[in-house]
Amino acid sequence: MADTTPNATPSVAYQNWAARQGRARRKVIIGRLLLLLGFLALWEYAPRNGMVNPMLTSYPSAVWDGFWDLIAQGKLGLHIGVTLMEVMISFAIAMILGTVIAICLWLSPMLERVLDPFLVVLNALPKIALVPIFYIWLGPTGSIYAVAIAVALFITILMLYTGFNQSDPNKIKLAKTLGAGQVQILTKVILPGNVHTFMATLKANVGLSLVGVIVGEFQASKAGLGYLIVYGSQIFRMDMVMAAIVILSLISVGIYLIVQKAEAILTR
Repeated sequence: MADTTPNATPSVAYQNWAARQGRARRKVIIGRLLLLLGFLALWEYAPRNGMVNPMLTSYPSAVWDGFWDLIAQGKLGLHIGVTLMEVMISFAIAMILGTVIAICLWLSPMLERVLDPFLVVLNALPKIALVPIFYIWLGPTGSIYAVAIAVALFITILMLYTGFNQSDPNKIKLAKTLGAGQVQILTKVILPGNVHTFMATLKANVGLSLVGVIVGEFQASKAGLGYLIVYGSQIFRMDMVMAAIVILSLISVGIYLIVQKAEAILTR
């Protein structure tokens, strides 16, 4: 009997292709590292040599010292924790509420026709203009959540509803032919077919929720990374301001990587 076991050894062509892909990935990583190191070197060199005013820009070694100074004060964990909690809560509310509204719009075309111009206007409205109003209505803490939710909510609704409308019409027609109702089409065709839309919306909302929280903290907070940025700018501690911004960047990257990992799991 002939041996039908597939050959486990990759072909030479595949090995060459994999090697080229590996070299391309390494070049990208090296390019990113060189770009980052060059930026940090220029940022360190320019203020120290009088090319720019260090009082206005600080520099990496001063930011590093400011970071450790915040740790020594024992309050950095509190500020990070406050901002993270506000971001997570606002992010979850915006996603859940936006998904529910998008589903309602898909289920009711008449409701979508009524609300569409209002959603477009509210999405285009600069949310920063609402900060004083939310502060008066909801107080210092509630206004932070309200701004963050407002920033992320309307883009969530529009992205998800657009994805629902762009679902494969042939699959919807097939489901109707087989006797599926509106709710069954939603649960069996629309939602499973828009996993990538959900993940893209999650990725967008990570940054939007963080922006909304920081804007709200600028106005009202007594703790959080937004508060550190405002406080540092008031006392001309640019090292503190830059340290808080770097931490915000790391938080954004961390949350983005978590969402990306979730996308890989769901897609698989």
